[in-house]
Amino acid sequence: MAAPRRGDVLVPSAASWDRVGEAAEGESTRVVRTQPESRRSIAMDSNHQSNYKLSKTEKKFLRKQIKASHTLLRHEGIETVPYATQSLIVANGGLGNRVSRNQLLPVLEKCGLVDALLMPPNKPYSFVRYKTVEESKKAYDTLNGKEIVDDLGQKIILYLNFVEKAQWKELGFQALPPGLMVIEDIISSEDEKMLLESVNWTEDTDNQNFQKSLKHRRVKHFGYEFHYENNHVDKDKPLPGGLPDICDSILEKWLKEGFIKHKPDQLTVNQYEPGHGIPAHVDTHSAFEDEIVSLSLGSEIVMDFKHPDGVTVPVMLPCRSLLVMTGESRYLWTHGITPRKFDTVQASRGHKSGIITRDVEDLTLSKRGIRTSFTFRKVRQTPCNCSYSLVCDSQMKETSTSFLESDKEASQLEQEYVHQVYEEIARHFSSTRHTPWPHVVEFLKALPSGSVVADIGCGNGKYLGINKELYMIGCDRSQNLVDICREKHYQAFVCDALAVPIRSGSCDACISIAVIHHFATAERRVAALQELVRLLRPGGKALIYVWAMEQEYNNNKSKYLRENRISQGKKEEISNDISVQELFVKQMPDVGNQDSAPSVPSINDFQDREYNSRKVTNSKLPIHTNRTSFHSQDLLVPWHLKENPGKGKSVEPFGPLGSHDPGPVFHRYYHVFCEGEMEAACQTLSNTSILQSFYDQGNWCVILQKV
Repeated sequence: MAAPRRGDVLVPSAASWDRVGEAAEGESTRVVRTQPESRRSIAMDSNHQSNYKLSKTEKKFLRKQIKASHTLLRHEGIETVPYATQSLIVANGGLGNRVSRNQLLPVLEKCGLVDALLMPPNKPYSFVRYKTVEESKKAYDTLNGKEIVDDLGQKIILYLNFVEKAQWKELGFQALPPGLMVIEDIISSEDEKMLLESVNWTEDTDNQNFQKSLKHRRVKHFGYEFHYENNHVDKDKPLPGGLPDICDSILEKWLKEGFIKHKPDQLTVNQYEPGHGIPAHVDTHSAFEDEIVSLSLGSEIVMDFKHPDGVTVPVMLPCRSLLVMTGESRYLWTHGITPRKFDTVQASRGHKSGIITRDVEDLTLSKRGIRTSFTFRKVRQTPCNCSYSLVCDSQMKETSTSFLESDKEASQLEQEYVHQVYEEIARHFSSTRHTPWPHVVEFLKALPSGSVVADIGCGNGKYLGINKELYMIGCDRSQNLVDICREKHYQAFVCDALAVPIRSGSCDACISIAVIHHFATAERRVAALQELVRLLRPGGKALIYVWAMEQEYNNNKSKYLRENRISQGKKEEISNDISVQELFVKQMPDVGNQDSAPSVPSINDFQDREYNSRKVTNSKLPIHTNRTSFHSQDLLVPWHLKENPGKGKSVEPFGPLGSHDPGPVFHRYYHVFCEGEMEAACQTLSNTSILQSFYDQGNWCVILQKV
């Protein structure tokens, strides 16, 4: 019996593997079941295949095998081998496909003694290691193409292939976020029943405590209403009746036992059906005091906590447990519930609280039930003065670019280091901006036919022709970029993103891609967001992208860092040039002295160009080294101009440092956003809700809706 060759991988469909790691639910390849000998004959080398005519079905099957093998290697770094080993990868047999350990292990054990079953979290595959190679061979021959039923009763087809080793290394956070505490069995089952029965979801809608169902959950407020359109409460309009009487004795008990320090005056009751969740967020700093507590009733849940540096900590919240967030966990870490019907949990821990570790030999699935949360807060009466000013809406005005003393100075900075630069580099810039970003394309293609869409800061117009069913119009501050749009026969005009000459409420959607990070103060960035909202009709949506401070997130480097194509020799040349690494430049031009010499002489050698300068007290911005991590939020990013970029050639977006003829160097101002900062800015807007926030290849992204 011939051994399988590399490429003989039977795995999920291409659509499923394209989203590998995202727990693509229910996407299984439907193929014609072939016998083991037939499967191996399909994967024979080309010399033998010339003597064997493949059927149409076999050809299609072989294409899927090869593509899936490449996808495994490309996306996961998992290399299959062309010979039998003790270890197999089981495609479609993963937690991400709703296959639990209790379902898969008995199937595998029918073929021999299983030494280990590794089930990585959220992945559509698992690894199995048998005691002997013979048992592994038996599983390969017996289970390839075997159909099992997942936890939702849907059919899943398993596909197996040999790997050299069954291993998975993923370091997880081993401690709860600072300030986070989970107290199990905080109330009795009798109290739980009374609390659940006290919530009347069918009462008269005229009742001020009534809240219409949100998209993913039912909500009621007590004490104060929480307004989702601006993520705040009206402190001057308390709801009649205060908190329910049944809560009073429970809160008093928690105070007496030291579980909480302050008696809350606001309560939000949320009811979640299986499959529903809540986006990752930080409760508005200016709305509530430090301590936020949440009681879980009816069903357990896994809540995800995320730090701005990318660390994610999944925490099990058992039924009748109390979650207490204070300090860093309340102000800095986001918390949210992923919408899904199953949670990945520790098989050995049962329903106990704590971190869900990445021990892949001890993970399984837990089916969600209906969960009701009672979240208690105390309304803040004074501005927040927490230690996390970068994400604090009370302190955002204080954390704007410190050297800018007025809006006029901010405007001058943008004029010199944004507007003028883009006019100079427009052609070169356009030659490097030709590939649309997939999530932006997805947003535009999902809009209804006939929608009116404004691209604010459209650049060379690469998104204006994505969806021919839309009425799209673009605007940009750069005349030269707008001219390029018009050469492509797109509708575009010149304007400032802070004052767009389009009638209010006339757009079904807006996009702002890589624009708002060019505004120099928090106030101007919020003003740009307000202008987007002004253009939208009620129900209209806006997609916003800004550059992220975190260019390495969840242990993955962004495309910006990965695409460092500088040769080793050029790297050495750069590292020896101290002016590149440590150069600082004065900001503002003196309007009356346009031809003055540079205030930092060394910059003239580096950029082969005169820059005007004017002294601004203690005002310095670091010059960023391209394709490296950011060390400051406000900085200048070099653009190495290539005078006549060749058509069709691959051009380094920032120009190759250390090249023989680098041409002039320009510097663009950026404010790179920390995690949560864009959401905090959006929360200051009126009549808007955040539909989605996410990280995409080195950018923080938000989808807003006007309500």
